[in-house]
Amino acid sequence: MKRREFIVAAAASPVLAKSNGRLALLGGEPVRKESFPSWPRFDAVEEKALLEVLRSGKWGRGNGKMVDEFEKRYAELLGARHVLATANGTSALFTSVNALGVGPGDEVLVPPYTFVATINIVLLQHALPVFVDTDIETFQMDARKVDGKITDRTAAIIPVHMAGGAADLDHILRIGSERKIPVIEDACQAHLGEWRKRKLGTLGVTGCFSFQASKNLNSGEGGAVVTSNDEIMERCYGFHNNGRGRKVSSSDFSYRQGGANLRLTEFQAAILLSQMTRVERQSRVREENARYLTSLLEKIPGIKPVRNYEGCTRSAWHLYMFRYDKEAFAGAGRDLFLRALAAEGVRASGGYSPLNKEPFIKETVLSKGYRRIFPAKLLEEWVERNACPENDKLCQQAAWFTQTMMLGTRSDMDQIAGAIAKVQSQAGELRKL
Repeated sequence: MKRREFIVAAAASPVLAKSNGRLALLGGEPVRKESFPSWPRFDAVEEKALLEVLRSGKWGRGNGKMVDEFEKRYAELLGARHVLATANGTSALFTSVNALGVGPGDEVLVPPYTFVATINIVLLQHALPVFVDTDIETFQMDARKVDGKITDRTAAIIPVHMAGGAADLDHILRIGSERKIPVIEDACQAHLGEWRKRKLGTLGVTGCFSFQASKNLNSGEGGAVVTSNDEIMERCYGFHNNGRGRKVSSSDFSYRQGGANLRLTEFQAAILLSQMTRVERQSRVREENARYLTSLLEKIPGIKPVRNYEGCTRSAWHLYMFRYDKEAFAGAGRDLFLRALAAEGVRASGGYSPLNKEPFIKETVLSKGYRRIFPAKLLEEWVERNACPENDKLCQQAAWFTQTMMLGTRSDMDQIAGAIAKVQSQAGELRKL
């Protein structure tokens, strides 16, 4: 970026105009010295709830009241018919694919830009993950490319509402309906996110949430399956309860299906109920800060904040994502940019690597077991079929701020933008490193 262009951009924003001084990475003073908000947030509400469970002596699902209460309250919050609490978000996804009968010989459409759990649960079923390239502007599965990936083996589509934004559900749900393929929403990062005023996780056949320690609704570990289908909920309950469904009332050890122990504990449910007293308020803070930060970053050439689809009427902002164009920063690579930004007191992550290129997935797909299940020609074509060139570009450009940073003040957002502008204004100096 030319010096003159930066001056013009800075003139449009007093925040950017203040971004001067030598880069901290080169010995100058950092823009920010204090920490961003810590996570999790808790107080006497959580302490009281945990002590209540402890003193009750009823710590596991089935003999206490907390898990049932959480499921009821979370269903009300989402506007959902059924909620099943699980041990974690991976368990919720694993339970869903089992309840829907995904198995050996099937294919499942997945995004390449997501946490690995979305793919692991497909491999656990000895099914084949088929990657749909990314819409680079939204960081979501490109719905325009879904139909072209479907074959007679496609058993499910799993869009991920990446970072709390929404995949294009208008297109994906329509394709699923027309092709009679169930859609499982991976909403593990999308608590209170919305698609056309309906909560994410409630529009597919099932929706899956995570309450892992980094999540906007947090119990250390935990998850949930959401569905409006009574039969599917009964199958989900049975699978997560080692094959014993909710409707089984006999005291003998008889089973209706296979399964695993994926239950949530009473302690986790107590924490979740407590954390839910803050979740709406915290979500509003993230939304306001994200909106303001976007207004600042849009003024910095080379920084491209994530774009949400028109149908995404609310993002959870579990992450604030943007793309970095090194050409606007004197050719400085993203890793160097992130180092310089961290030195200014504003840490960011480079995000995910291309999942479709992970060696362990190729090794699994080409393993002896998979060769017994799938035709050799299909497996040989798998690598080429799963090329995702747009996602490859995204993985080289992406940067993230965590949801805790979005819980800060407007001044914090000013400092984030100011730090980025400072790095850009002196990007040529980074060549000295």
